Amino acid sequence: MPARAEASFAAAVLGRVAEQVTCRYAGASRFARGFVRGKLRGDPATATILRLAAAAPFGSVVDLGCGRGQLGLALLLTGLADQLTGLDRDATKISEAAAAAVGLPACFAVADLTTAPVPDCDTLLIIDVLLQMPEAAQRALLGRMVAAARRRILIRAFDPDCGWRAQVGFAMERLGRRVRRDGVEIRPLPLPLLQSHLTAAGFAVRVVPCWAGTPLPNVLLIAERPPA
Repeated sequence: MPARAEASFAAAVLGRVAEQVTCRYAGASRFARGFVRGKLRGDPATATILRLAAAAPFGSVVDLGCGRGQLGLALLLTGLADQLTGLDRDATKISEAAAAAVGLPACFAVADLTTAPVPDCDTLLIIDVLLQMPEAAQRALLGRMVAAARRRILIRAFDPDCGWRAQVGFAMERLGRRVRRDGVEIRPLPLPLLQSHLTAAGFAVRVVPCWAGTPLPNVLLIAERPPA
């Protein structure tokens, strides 16, 4: 299939999945529904992760920092995951996720990822969350992640050494802190350090760009255990 046709096909598939998932948030606010639809249609991580799952279904999934849970629900509704557990510190988002997941094999819970146990799973997702934690907490969580994931770990990370993209990313984060006034400062670990934690635990790791359509230095670390 030509590249342009493949891109159009992928966009159409994402559009259908986004609408199917968004319909489950009928009881949430207009903002929440718009956020869910926008993340599923426009975030490069969604398309990349769905393609990976289509090639090798994810089985039982744990989504750390799941927010409103839309990515995990997309995996369930497309038959690319069997079971979902979502953890996040935001109780309002967890409530919205739980309401959207009624009737599906999913559970959501409020949790502080700096200390919370990580449930055993086949596939572990952590998207744009690790870098928001203190460095020591990131290292500790990585240890719990590699112990819990039987097959694979997917981390969407910020590459602090990615040239002009990293400069733009840090500048946008500084601006975001001024607007939010929440004091949250990102502390992205260098990719070689992230990789070393995963390879030391027996995972084979590859890194793919995950910034399509944005100036950000986002990458996806795909860590998989070799077949037994």
